[in-house]
Amino acid sequence: MEEASVIFEDVDINKILATLPHRYPMLLIDRVINIRSDFSGIGVKNVTFNEPVFPGHFPDRPVYPGVMMIEAMAQTAGVIGILSVQGTEKPRAVYFLTIDKCKFRKPVLPGSTIEYHMRKIGKRRDMWWFHGDAKVNGVVVAEADVGAMLTD
Repeated sequence: MEEASVIFEDVDINKILATLPHRYPMLLIDRVINIRSDFSGIGVKNVTFNEPVFPGHFPDRPVYPGVMMIEAMAQTAGVIGILSVQGTEKPRAVYFLTIDKCKFRKPVLPGSTIEYHMRKIGKRRDMWWFHGDAKVNGVVVAEADVGAMLTD
């Protein structure tokens, strides 16, 4: 499959807020870069010690939860899907459908920048499936296949 050219170089937080319904504390991406049609894109999250999850996960050794990385993969896929149909349809909502082949490889600590490298593996009507690799400094820390659906 030939990869499409970049259509959105940098989607900032304001565009993400206009695209997704998520808000603090559940908006888990800061920007999305290099969106190539509905084929691929990279979500970016700057993990700080001020994340609301760290007092409980864990008080003596803060580790960013894997489940939040998977949700961020789905949010990145949602931004890619919604922006790929923007202007062709009325505004849509996005819902998480599936998680498959999920693996957590390394802990993520405060001060890390996570890149969610998402690549489309399938599409049917208003549903997309993406493979995601969460990377810190180029090293895969988590991976999963996620599905999302656009709906009214």
